[in-house]
Amino acid sequence: MARIVLIGSAHPLRAGGLATFNERLADEFVNAGHDVIIYTFSLQYPSVFFPGKSQLSDEPPPEKLNIKVKINSVNPINWVMVGKEIAGLKPDIIIVRYWIPFMSSCLGTICRKASKNNNTKVIAITDNVIPHEKRFGDKALTKYFVNSVDGFITLSESVMNDLKKFDKQKPRKLCLHPLYDNFGDKLDKQEALKKLKLNPDYKYLLFFGFIRDYKGLDLLLKAMADKDLKNSNIKALIAGEFYADEKYYLKLIDDLNINDSIILHTNFISNDMVATYFSAADLVVQPYKDATQSGVTQIAYHFNVPMVVTNVGALPEMVPDMKAGLVVDVDENEIANAIKLYFEKNLQNTLSNTIIEEKKRFSWGKLVDSIIEVSKEI
Repeated sequence: MARIVLIGSAHPLRAGGLATFNERLADEFVNAGHDVIIYTFSLQYPSVFFPGKSQLSDEPPPEKLNIKVKINSVNPINWVMVGKEIAGLKPDIIIVRYWIPFMSSCLGTICRKASKNNNTKVIAITDNVIPHEKRFGDKALTKYFVNSVDGFITLSESVMNDLKKFDKQKPRKLCLHPLYDNFGDKLDKQEALKKLKLNPDYKYLLFFGFIRDYKGLDLLLKAMADKDLKNSNIKALIAGEFYADEKYYLKLIDDLNINDSIILHTNFISNDMVATYFSAADLVVQPYKDATQSGVTQIAYHFNVPMVVTNVGALPEMVPDMKAGLVVDVDENEIANAIKLYFEKNLQNTLSNTIIEEKKRFSWGKLVDSIIEVSKEI
């Protein structure tokens, strides 16, 4: 049994992709008999930098998990204190999530302080090494963080390649993003449609998750302006909170004259509603302009919903063409054609069946094993 500290987002922060991932990973370690403590943020983002409506969850805390709300992302004194506190626990492994350079100084300092006990090995799970939305100073900040850890887990080949620009020596393993299997079972489609007050006479595309510019919602909207799609019984359900300029997308919907084809549920989607949205969907569309990997893909897999994804990052690696979905270039016309092909050829049943085999590649047990293996190489 190992003593493990996991540093990253968790309850009482809202259960977006990072918090959901961290809690599910901690749960897997606990189930395997390890002692796990999560250190999460008392302040993750200053409000001036946070694009959403709230950073805090109104859901109950997860059972069985020991979560300490300690880290202030902008207070250097706090970083030193938290690092020393973790060092005093003498964990065997610290697992730290890295997803954005803004967190480099905070997380890098905590890791440096926490590992000064001649006992602890620090392993970073790197969602991104080079961010989707680039800013001045990203490289210097990332280098500071990379130098503070002993080994790496990457969730995609593209991130593994990016990591080589900062470090080529430290132990590392690639482990594809596991399934999000913690949202319950799939609902009957008619029941899901009823809960969402959607007309059962239509087919529904699902764009799910926080709306950021790199996720390409504008490409999907332009695809929906395709003459055939516009006159079909297909609607796009946009489910997720705006983290980008909402006015731009609303104006685009008006300019394209596709109001009747778009359904906006642009509030934060709580965990207990995830199954409902994916159970109502005929097809998940991820028209990303840039990507490493995506948690939305792994939710779609769990609910056996085929996908249209763009050929960026690890998406084609995670969603093999004509097995789990359709892979297209970053182009609204190709997205439109893929959607039409999916429904014209009635691919839903075929792809749903092959998804059952494809998703066996993704497991939390493999991620736990990879982390333990990297720790042994350090």
